[in-house]
Amino acid sequence: MKEDIIYTLTWNFESCWHETEDGVEFWFARDLQHLLWYSKWENFSNVISKAKTACEISWYDSGDHFPTIRKMVSIWSGAEKEIDDIMLTRYACYLIAQNGDSSKEAIAFAQTYFAMQTRKAEIIAKRIWEIERIQARKKLSESEKELSSVIYEQTGWNQNFALIRSKGDSAFFGGKNTASMKITWQTGNKPIADFMPTILLKAKDFATEITIHNAKDKRMKTEKQISDEHVTNNTSVRNTLISRWIVPEKLNPAEDIKKVERKVETEKKKHLKNISQI
Repeated sequence: MKEDIIYTLTWNFESCWHETEDGVEFWFARDLQHLLWYSKWENFSNVISKAKTACEISWYDSGDHFPTIRKMVSIWSGAEKEIDDIMLTRYACYLIAQNGDSSKEAIAFAQTYFAMQTRKAEIIAKRIWEIERIQARKKLSESEKELSSVIYEQTGWNQNFALIRSKGDSAFFGGKNTASMKITWQTGNKPIADFMPTILLKAKDFATEITIHNAKDKRMKTEKQISDEHVTNNTSVRNTLISRWIVPEKLNPAEDIKKVERKVETEKKKHLKNISQI
C-alpha cells in the first residue's frame, strides 16, 4: 500500500472518531461505511451483522459495542430526515474490519489499524490497573503505619501491632492466619499484602482505617480492646465482600507488587527517554 494512501486513511480514521461524556471513543457506522469504501448501506449492514455475531460469540454484549441511535441528517435545500445509525466502539470497528472485504485497501488497512489501536488501549488499561494497585498497596502500608503508631501511643507497647494485624488477617481470610495465607499464595517471606489483588488491598485498608478511627475516638488503652475492634472490622468488611460473591481466601494472588512497581518504573523511564529524543 502506498505511503500517501496509508497517510490519508490514517488521517481519515483519526479525524472521524467521537467521544461520549464518559470518555469512550466511538465511530458512527455511517461514517465508517465510507471510510471502508462501501457505497451501499445495505452491504455494509451485512458486515455489521457478522461483526455483532462475532462479538456475541466472544461473550461480549453487542449492545455495549453496537448501540443503535436515530439522528437527523440534511438531504437537500436545508431539509432534514431521520435515519438509523450505530455508535461503534473501537472493538466493534475492529470486528467489522475483520469481517469486511479484505480485497478493499481500506479494509486491509483497517484490520491492522484497529488491531493496533485495540492492543494499545489494552496496554494502557492494564497500566492504569497496575498503577491503581500500587497506589492501593501504598495506602494500606500508610494506614498500617498509622495503626502501629496509635497502638504504641495508647498501649505503650509497639509489638502489639504484629499480633493485632495477624488477628485481623485471620478474621479477614475466614480463619486463615497470615502464615497460612503465605503458604496458600506461596509468598515466601514476603508480606501477603504484596500479593493482594486491588479489591482486597482497598478492603483491608478500609477495615484498618475504621480501627484507627475507633481506637482514637474511644480512647482504647489495651491490646485486647484494639485487637477486638480490628477483628470486628475485618469480619464486617469480609462479610460485605462475601455478600457480593468475593471470598478473600479463594481469590488468586496477584503479581508481586515489587515486580509491578519495577515494571511500571521501567516503562516510565522508556517513555521519558522517547520524549527527550523527539
